[in-house]
Amino acid sequence: MQLAKIAANHRQAAGKNVSRRMRAAGTIPAIAYGKGEPALALAVSPKDLVGVLAQPLGRNSPIELDVEGKEKLTVLLTDYQYHPVSRALLHADFLKIALDAPVDVEVPLELTGKPKGVVDGGEQRQVFRRLPVRCLPKDIPAKLVHDITELGIDQSLPVSALALPAGVTVRLPPEQTIAAVVTMKKVVEEEAAATAAAGAAPAGAAPAAGAAPAAGAAKAEAKPAKK
Repeated sequence: MQLAKIAANHRQAAGKNVSRRMRAAGTIPAIAYGKGEPALALAVSPKDLVGVLAQPLGRNSPIELDVEGKEKLTVLLTDYQYHPVSRALLHADFLKIALDAPVDVEVPLELTGKPKGVVDGGEQRQVFRRLPVRCLPKDIPAKLVHDITELGIDQSLPVSALALPAGVTVRLPPEQTIAAVVTMKKVVEEEAAATAAAGAAPAGAAPAAGAAPAAGAAKAEAKPAKK
């Protein structure tokens, strides 16, 4: 497989002033870490990182970090920060991976086709727009696509019905609903059931203040009659 390539340098110092000087010089601070390994403080070019994010796999692109021409690390981009105003990249986190070991990533889910249930008056609901998957780095899909044309009213699409690429598994229960076509009646029933469940008092709970006494409750003693 073709790896995206980014050049990196070691950095010794940390702190806001150091980061500011790095960005002025055309690099940003980064961290590369792995399970049971010490974190490696690096400096990378934000332009190189933007180039990786623009690829079809985006942040799921396997990357080869060339550290000063002496060490090459295979990594995935796990996190990055933008400046809230300028949108310039400020920091990046990389996870060290092995090309022969599965990785966990999230990929977009694209539903195609107009469901029959929508034609018949139902409403389409998409529960997941990104799905957590596990696969080898070479098998990471840019997205998962599923045709829901045959989905009828009050029918749902479970994880088990997805047509997945070879080597890719979804890290959700097979029965987990990821999309559905519902009617307003169904929505009202679900909301009513949820409201009733939330308002039901636990068994054995004392009645609310001001509530009427339960049937069969003892009556208050009458005041003695005046002589």
